[in-house]
Amino acid sequence: MARRPAREAHPAFLNHSAASTRAAGSPVRRAQADLGFENQSLLGALYGQFDSNLVQVENRLGVFISARGDRLHVEGPADSVARAREVLRTMYDRLAQGQDLDAGLIESLIAMSNEPTLEGIVSGALDVPPIMIRTRRKTIVPRSATQVDYMRALARDDIIFALGPAGTGKTYLAVAQAVAQLMTGSVQRLILSRPAVEAGEKLGFLPGDMKDKVDPYLRPLYDALYDCMPPEQVERRLASGEIEIAPIAFMRGRTLADSFIILDEAQNTTREQMKMFLTRFGQNSRMVVCGDPRQVDIPGGDRMSGLADAVDKLEGVDGFGTIRFTAADVVRHPIVGRIVEAYEGPAG
Repeated sequence: MARRPAREAHPAFLNHSAASTRAAGSPVRRAQADLGFENQSLLGALYGQFDSNLVQVENRLGVFISARGDRLHVEGPADSVARAREVLRTMYDRLAQGQDLDAGLIESLIAMSNEPTLEGIVSGALDVPPIMIRTRRKTIVPRSATQVDYMRALARDDIIFALGPAGTGKTYLAVAQAVAQLMTGSVQRLILSRPAVEAGEKLGFLPGDMKDKVDPYLRPLYDALYDCMPPEQVERRLASGEIEIAPIAFMRGRTLADSFIILDEAQNTTREQMKMFLTRFGQNSRMVVCGDPRQVDIPGGDRMSGLADAVDKLEGVDGFGTIRFTAADVVRHPIVGRIVEAYEGPAG
């Protein structure tokens, strides 16, 4: 894609200029900005193959970006130019911190550019450190405004209810926080659980021993775990019992101390199961309960979800936090958020 050269050179990344004009016959306020980048070795990753990252920002924000060497020139509607500048600065910061860029992350940064907290999330404000979770395999940062609140809650509250549609990072961020705390010794065990409930279909009798039968239901938890830890460490800790992945039925009668406990797909628990699970909470533990209240697959269809019942009873109680995600927080491909909205309507 041919690009016009940037109009001005700027030696430092944080220096930029903006000039406003008014397009003929249009009330839209126009602007332009120039950005320079000190570390030229990062520019290939910043721009993307065939400038694909810049094209993504252009298409989503309605601006024009021209590149020459270590400088970018952005022009378009004033608000869009301001957002594009912050997104590009944030993309560069992520690369400078050793993180990778992909289309999903860029899409999230674009969505978050409407939020006044974007720069503070990335750089930290005053003496407040950036919001992130460090695991052995990657450093994880928030990809939506709600994820900012969620990551703060994960570091603060004893028991957290994370509610919302698929693709918002509810379970993934909980697993990442659990892995980080296991690595630092803040907890001694990581316990991941979910109900073994079929989602609208009958799978029949599955072959193998008990582990073989329940593993298909727990696969999303394994996926998140392997994404945050080297495979050999996962296998070793599973064998030693430091990490336990089990259906909720296996939790009965236990007291889970010094543990980070995650219940996924909690909307498919009954009230009795949820009460049983929550009362497993022990000393020096943290518990995260994740679920989508709109996707209940409890057999029979007329039983109240234990998740909805627990949130109704416990929201606002000291030590409990509740985070609500919406379709706007979906961090998978942008079309996933549109699918959620089309099927369910805007979440309240």
